[in-house]
Amino acid sequence: MPCRIHTRGLAVLVTVALARAAEPAPDFNREIRPILSDRCFACHGFDAKAREAELRLDTPEGAFKDKAIVPGNPDESLAWQRIVSTDPDEVMPPADSHLKLSAEEKALLKRWIESGATYQPHWAFMRVERPALPPGDAHPIDALVLKRLAKEGLELAPEATKETLIRRLSLDLRGLPPSPQETEAFLIDTAPEAYERLVDRFLGDPAYGERMAWPWLDAARYADSNGYQGDADRTMWPWRDWVVSAFNRNLSFDQFTLWQIAGDLLPDATPEQVLATGFLRNYPINGEGGRIPEENRVDYVMDMAETTGTVWMGLTMNCCRCHDHKYDPLTQRDYYSLYAFFNQTPVDGSGGDPQTAPVIAVPAGDQKAREEQLVRQRSDLDQQLAERAKQLEADQAAWEVARLAQITPQIWQTLPPDKISGAEAEMLEDRSILTAGPNPVNATYTVRATLPEGPLAAIKLEALRHPSMTQGGIARSDSGNFVLTGFEATLVTAQGESQRLTIPRAEATYEQGGVFRVSGALDEDPASGWAVFEGRPVDRDHAAVFHLAEPVEIAPGSSIEITLRHDSPHAHHNLGRFRLAISSESSATLAEPDQSALLEVLKLPGANRTAAQAKLVSESHRAADPEHSRLSRERGDTETQLVALRKAMPQVMVMGDREALRPTHVLAVGSYDKPLEEVSAATPPILPPLVKSGGHANRLDLAKWLVSRDHPLTARVTVNRYWQELFGIGLIKTPEDFGVQSEVPLHPELLDWLAAEFMESGWDTKQLLRAIVTSRVYRQSSRVTPKLLEKDPANRLLARGPRFRMPAWMLRDQALAAGGIIVGQAGGPPVKPYSPENLWPDATFGKVQYVRDKGEALHRRSLYTFWRRISMPPMFFDNAKREVCTVNPSRTNTPLHALSTLNDVTYVEAARFLAERAAKEAGTGDAALSRAFEIALGRKPDPEELAILSESLRQAKDHFSMDPQSATDFLTNGDHSSATSLEPVERAALASVCLSILNLDETLTKE
Repeated sequence: MPCRIHTRGLAVLVTVALARAAEPAPDFNREIRPILSDRCFACHGFDAKAREAELRLDTPEGAFKDKAIVPGNPDESLAWQRIVSTDPDEVMPPADSHLKLSAEEKALLKRWIESGATYQPHWAFMRVERPALPPGDAHPIDALVLKRLAKEGLELAPEATKETLIRRLSLDLRGLPPSPQETEAFLIDTAPEAYERLVDRFLGDPAYGERMAWPWLDAARYADSNGYQGDADRTMWPWRDWVVSAFNRNLSFDQFTLWQIAGDLLPDATPEQVLATGFLRNYPINGEGGRIPEENRVDYVMDMAETTGTVWMGLTMNCCRCHDHKYDPLTQRDYYSLYAFFNQTPVDGSGGDPQTAPVIAVPAGDQKAREEQLVRQRSDLDQQLAERAKQLEADQAAWEVARLAQITPQIWQTLPPDKISGAEAEMLEDRSILTAGPNPVNATYTVRATLPEGPLAAIKLEALRHPSMTQGGIARSDSGNFVLTGFEATLVTAQGESQRLTIPRAEATYEQGGVFRVSGALDEDPASGWAVFEGRPVDRDHAAVFHLAEPVEIAPGSSIEITLRHDSPHAHHNLGRFRLAISSESSATLAEPDQSALLEVLKLPGANRTAAQAKLVSESHRAADPEHSRLSRERGDTETQLVALRKAMPQVMVMGDREALRPTHVLAVGSYDKPLEEVSAATPPILPPLVKSGGHANRLDLAKWLVSRDHPLTARVTVNRYWQELFGIGLIKTPEDFGVQSEVPLHPELLDWLAAEFMESGWDTKQLLRAIVTSRVYRQSSRVTPKLLEKDPANRLLARGPRFRMPAWMLRDQALAAGGIIVGQAGGPPVKPYSPENLWPDATFGKVQYVRDKGEALHRRSLYTFWRRISMPPMFFDNAKREVCTVNPSRTNTPLHALSTLNDVTYVEAARFLAERAAKEAGTGDAALSRAFEIALGRKPDPEELAILSESLRQAKDHFSMDPQSATDFLTNGDHSSATSLEPVERAALASVCLSILNLDETLTKE
């Protein structure tokens, strides 16, 4: 007979074994990777330089090598032996790491090894697949959340009240509370589709774009100044206005991405698409003395690469500046390969100088209408000129015959040069001289030419346009201008004797003025000289005549040497194309054109003329026509006005690539002056391959790659941030990090359904938001039960509605809206509302003063407040400073916040207007209190709440009655006031209670 005790023990062992066999293997991504990442990867992960004992636990190949992990057998696994070791010198994690494994975590690891130690790719790097929905007609979001809640024995909370829903929805989609009229209309609308209509109305409100722009500005590190010690002002607000417009027009997110990363590289890029690239140029600019330009430039490129990595991929690329990532499969080489996409912008690190950084002129205010008018006017004149030219072409033959008979003996005779020194140059068919080669800082040209016999009385210098010059002008400087600081002429006889010719006076077609008159070319001062800049790139020919003191008789075989000096402190301002002519007449002037070239051409049959000769004839014909000349002058004047207008427009820094590819190197420890191996633009191998459109991958290739259907990160990262805006926390609580160190999503199917829906809808942002806010998950009451508070304090399971403190910018807009004083004007330059005294001088060493605006500018939406990077608006102290890309907003309810909302002039003024508004609409006493409460909170106060408010009003009246001066001070705190029938004491008392209403927890909270 078998031993009963032995049989019983055997049965227990069998039962345990069967239970373990039935228990599912741990999920690697959800249960095992987080443990390994937190406790092991720092020493046994991706970073080879930090790796201990050449052991990798982040890949199966590394873990299974040398029996570190033996699938199915923990006892033979060396890693497991070290985990359970009691030897302080052997145990892992080591004691000095201050990391420990709990008993539960050890049990999970053991079960994982026993079950085969199966590895999975990191969930965020796997392609987004649309998950299957549970059967039924439920909203997809509700179905997926309910499926997860069922595992926890939970269900959705009841739907929130209509008053709560409209306030929640309005704040989420417009950043403003609903008006009492909107709330009233919604409450009485009993139609089944009432809520959906409300959603569509709010999505179509222009305030929607302003609300959605704020978090994007934080991500884009937008500011109105450069930052650092100098902190010079910067004009980027046209880009900010573009963001608002893009959201309101519901520009698809893929296009939103393409334009901001590579709008300038799109075929036939529009000004709007180029402007969008201002996103990348929002980085802080260091203008401090002593900074090395290349060091600055490298910093800016790193910022662009890291911002792109955070915003679109949720990867901490900045960890790889100096070394391979310790946790994610990202190498330092991967970092600089991404950096290479942005390393082609032609800036030298000195800042927003238009000479070194691409800019675009963006019309503001009535400039756009004026620009359109001038463009139309220019187009009309071009058409009229074309029609007139066609008419002239028809009678050109008759004009040539008449003109040939009219041409008199020439006063001016063009000099064909025998020798040119001081520049690479060639003589063109019209005997003009075209310079080429390097454009030196200063140049001296010497032209030698043979002279005809007879008297010499004047020399003419013509500055002529050429396509090779700046914008087709007459010189190669940035403006197309030149500065001729010296003009000398020396006569050389056949016997080699030389004589410096005396030139006492000169005249020119145009003189810039000041020290830049043509007479400046005749003195010995290099600071003066002839220049012709007219406030725009030089776009017409110019000429000057230099008169000799007395005519000189030229003997046979003589020649002349003419020296043109460009010794101005203005670098590279050298003539580009010019022609020289002489005259025997002392009376020769600019008014008498040189007709010798035209005379020679007119003698030729039309069929024998070169293209240049035919052009000379047709241009002479047009110049002789009064109507064509008039139209040309008007066209020139219009162009001048258009150039001046565009110069006065806001200049916004945008992206642009150099023609010559700048090489990119891995930088040792991220230092600009320590280049290692060269790399080319590429994307991390852990992600899908990049498709290149040409020989070298560029930013447009990168942007298309980011929004490709196979990219696993962009859609997930983006929908997570939108969810965060609505629920206060994302489905992944680290929106900036979707790497191995991120949490495993509690709702993975929901995240992937949203991502797939977003991409497959055509990246439709409004449709995505509409899907979320129409779900029952979003419409739940935020009331929390003791069970939920204990089980899910942060509401990660989504068994109740969102409830969290609103950001400071939204609180300010809400207060202005409640007071009825918010100004709905959209866009334009930033404004400077109420702010503490000496705000900027203290931060800028007294260099910049804060000059507060007046009038409506004080009550513009917070979005339009001037943002000085070194001293951000203190009223938004819970906001990102916008020095770097920030996608994870902070929440605060500190006493400092209350200090602001209870005492800041904006809130006091808003409370005063709220009181006056309530009194006008409802009367005095409890009626006014009830109305103010309803305006601020979207619901009427219950009797207990009204009683408390009424008692507060009585106490306030008593206080202000005993101290009338305090009432006066309270009522005059701020610039604005409005007429009301209330006495000062009653006004102040009601306003002080309204200030309390604006500071109620319910007012400051979105629920």
